[in-house]
Amino acid sequence: MYTEDDLLQISALQHALFCERQYVLIHLEQVWEENSFTAEGRVLHERVDTVHRESRRLFKQEYGMAVRSLQFGLVGKCDLVELWYTKDGNVEKISPVEFKRGRKKADDIDRVQLCAQVLCLEEMFGITIENGQFYYLQERRRTNEVIDTPLREKTIMLIERVMEICEKGETIAAIYKKRKCDNCSLLDLCMPKTTGAGYKQVDRFIKSQLRIAEKNNAETS
Repeated sequence: MYTEDDLLQISALQHALFCERQYVLIHLEQVWEENSFTAEGRVLHERVDTVHRESRRLFKQEYGMAVRSLQFGLVGKCDLVELWYTKDGNVEKISPVEFKRGRKKADDIDRVQLCAQVLCLEEMFGITIENGQFYYLQERRRTNEVIDTPLREKTIMLIERVMEICEKGETIAAIYKKRKCDNCSLLDLCMPKTTGAGYKQVDRFIKSQLRIAEKNNAETS
């Protein structure tokens, strides 16, 4: 069980799965730079937080619900949580809904975030949640997401990996990948072309030049 001081932001999982260096820069070094993609996402979530809440006797919508899990060490906020109740007032079913710009992705970057929300909600309400949903702005419709065992296992392994990086507190070396890096808001701050693949070669060159300079100084003294 984790303490309140040890909790990891759910958003950190998404950043770490996209790029571990991005996670370190944002969450450990507190570096941030907004681009058109992050601005669109921020505006979308601001709109979601002000949407009308629907509530009936056996159904309720909660926007911007704060969630946490002391078992997995997570804390965050769900865009929307829909709750169904039994006639005696107990929660019978829960479904988190995550709002995203763009379209559904082929990788698991969004899915692990939704799964982490489910882990928190399950601990908070003491029930099993089998499904969540996404609403992608460009598709303008909800899509159902099954929270199955492989997704849960991947999410838990990612949590453990991020906790490990956090404990070490070391900045991960950059690896330049054109499609990924060129769309990252931290491109100019991360400088993957400078500190990435060629960085070790440059570092070795500098060290070799220092050794030559030291040798020459020793010979002339």
